Amino acid sequence: MTANLVKKVNPVYPADMKSQGLEATVLLQTTISKEGVPSSFNSQSPDANPEFVSAAIEAVKEWRYKPTLLNGDPVEVLTTITINFTLEK
Repeated sequence: MTANLVKKVNPVYPADMKSQGLEATVLLQTTISKEGVPSSFNSQSPDANPEFVSAAIEAVKEWRYKPTLLNGDPVEVLTTITINFTLEK
């Protein structure tokens, strides 16, 4: 089952990471509630700078999903979200 994203907020690139020219990919394991709200966040990127992880979580907290239905009833869904922090060349 996949959650259907209806509202996406892009993360804010951490200023000091940007000034240092650093990039990262953050994988977040997230529970999407029955109401379509991301509720728990577990970083699957142990090597990612905590500033990137924090920025990714802050953005995903604002995301909203269409509730996932199982036999017509809304259910919680565990999903992995990939957030890429890349600098423009």
